[in-house]
Amino acid sequence: MCKKDCCISVQSGLQALQTSVGVLQATTALIGVGTVAAIALSAINLQQTLQLREDIKQMRLEVKNGFIDLKQALRDQGTEIRQVIEQVAQDIKFEQHRVVLAQAYGLFTQALQRFRSAMQIQDDSRRNGEIDAVRGMLYQALASYTNPQLLEETCAAGQLRRLECAWAIEQAIVTTYQVQNEMSAVSDRLDHLKNHICENACQIVDSCASEDELNFLFPEMSRIRNHDLAIVETWQNQINWIQNLPSDELELLNSSDFNISDTEDIADKSTVIVSIPPEQVIYENLREKSHYYSLHDQLIFMFNPDLRKQYENYVNQQANVAGYKTLVPRNLQQASDLTVANLYYYFKVRDKAVETVAA
Repeated sequence: MCKKDCCISVQSGLQALQTSVGVLQATTALIGVGTVAAIALSAINLQQTLQLREDIKQMRLEVKNGFIDLKQALRDQGTEIRQVIEQVAQDIKFEQHRVVLAQAYGLFTQALQRFRSAMQIQDDSRRNGEIDAVRGMLYQALASYTNPQLLEETCAAGQLRRLECAWAIEQAIVTTYQVQNEMSAVSDRLDHLKNHICENACQIVDSCASEDELNFLFPEMSRIRNHDLAIVETWQNQINWIQNLPSDELELLNSSDFNISDTEDIADKSTVIVSIPPEQVIYENLREKSHYYSLHDQLIFMFNPDLRKQYENYVNQQANVAGYKTLVPRNLQQASDLTVANLYYYFKVRDKAVETVAA
């Protein structure tokens, strides 16, 4: 890919990341810090968040100091939503968080602007020096979004939004290495990003304190698993493939129009939304067949397959005791997360009842 085409691709990807962070951060003004109202979560669910992203992309909404005018954006949601927005705005604790987030977003956007300018520099040494400086700014912004103390003070929904911002910044950091052709560093950072997403996701679910929060988290995090993580994995596979190419084929690749960066694809999921996202439909179907604790663990299964294996082993052991011959490891491995989690809690309740009777 020629430098001009590469620059255009990077610019487009950076803009998508900036839009994504702007929307995600803006919704924290409705979530707040402590216990969040159910009506607030429903107003910024997956469908609404995707729509807000599209509105910003189409310049129907503007991000100012890291936030948007939610009263305007959600004007069709009713007076209760406006009241929640006002209550959050008056919360002293959230105001402290808001200042940190606004500063972090400002630093992030400054870094992206500097990155865009750096891409125009013809001298390789000066260009790389500027990109190194950009990366330092991005890491500084990242530290604010991942501040352990601030995350600890925040509910699960708020943690998700802030960490989604952090993941977007990590994608920008990966891009700085990629434009410098540091493919080993790119692969390493993508591996770290995958691990961060999975670890953060499990921590968020563990922080979930209510069914309302779970109803918000499940579709959102299902999309992260099915889209974001999948694309990061594809991105990493592309980089690993490139690293293993012979030098002559690599030279041919560099001169072609092949785009090896998936940054824009990851960040820019902002298609016009006219219907309920499939993740929401799937979740509503699961709710009819399951319960809170099972759904909670099904969500963790998406990011921690080892937990599912532990549940499979437990179900198999209890099935042997109970004489259920079909619940063998092979069948359990092929079963859905819904089935495994429901069976686990079936046997847990059954065992507790037996212990109670025995006592």
